[in-house]
Amino acid sequence: MKLSMTLNYAGGFAESAKQAVELEKVGLDVVWVAEAYSFDAPSFMGFLAAKTERLEIGSAILPIYSRTPTLIAMTAAGVDAVSGGRCILGLGASGPQVIEGFHGVPYDRPLGRTREIIEICRDVWAREAPLTHDGTSYHIPLPAGEGTGLGKALKLINHPVRSRIPIWVAALGEKNVAMTAEVADGWLPIFFVPEKAKEVFGPSLAAGTATRDSSLDTLQVAAGGILAIGEESEVATIRDLGRGAAALYIGGMGAKGKNFYNALACRYGYEKEAAEIQDLYLSGKKQEAAALVPAELLEATSLCGPESYIKERVAALAEVGVTHLNVTPVGGNPVAMIEKLRSWV
Repeated sequence: MKLSMTLNYAGGFAESAKQAVELEKVGLDVVWVAEAYSFDAPSFMGFLAAKTERLEIGSAILPIYSRTPTLIAMTAAGVDAVSGGRCILGLGASGPQVIEGFHGVPYDRPLGRTREIIEICRDVWAREAPLTHDGTSYHIPLPAGEGTGLGKALKLINHPVRSRIPIWVAALGEKNVAMTAEVADGWLPIFFVPEKAKEVFGPSLAAGTATRDSSLDTLQVAAGGILAIGEESEVATIRDLGRGAAALYIGGMGAKGKNFYNALACRYGYEKEAAEIQDLYLSGKKQEAAALVPAELLEATSLCGPESYIKERVAALAEVGVTHLNVTPVGGNPVAMIEKLRSWV
């Protein structure tokens, strides 16, 4: 099982890159760089490429609405070039609040757009012919009657280091998970409960896998959670730190009926709690909402406990197909924690 973690760059790129170098030395395999509505992810990915030698460097995620499909392909190819073939292109739809509120573009057809973007990216990298694409969401070049009429089908000038850069997709909804299993190289779920994975995600994964391109390897999966090593008395408060984030996602990431994380909590069997958390969060009562996040859910989506317990959780994740143990070390030296975890998996 590979080890991955999202790198926090709140303290600055230089400091975070130093940590990435140390993490690489102790066995971390993949570092993920978030974007949301902070600095763009590719800038830091390129910086990390110059400072590291072995680490795979993934975006987690680039919102599909924030760039044209060809720019997404060009960016991934550029990061792959400066890193010597270590880029992972992590894509996701984000949500209406960010896409319409920050980027100012309509949040429409997320599944169809994702599928088309993946197809376009692979065509750009392959360079088999000048790029043409006639889909529902994207037309390349622009058809007659749109624009100046001077558009011309072109090939990427550079020859990419790899013609198939790994594409991972952040997906939660049933149709999105099925599409990911069909066309993506990897899957980035959130709030992943291994004991309920087969029930909640199994049908979608099976449907997508049934029509998966034979040229693709087995779908890679990254899941895990907050990592804290110690006895319950030492880690309980650390596990509880997840309450705020869980309440934000379940309660505040979208309006009623348009919150994918809330829907997932319902599919896990927490319909009552999910509704109450959302009502409280949307009315501004964030602390009260956080208090209602089920302790069982926090425990199931984290790795907090003594060595024996964490090994059991890792085994449970591996049992349901997780290939990348994705952790957020808390409560200790992250480098030392990753080194210890590496010796166990």
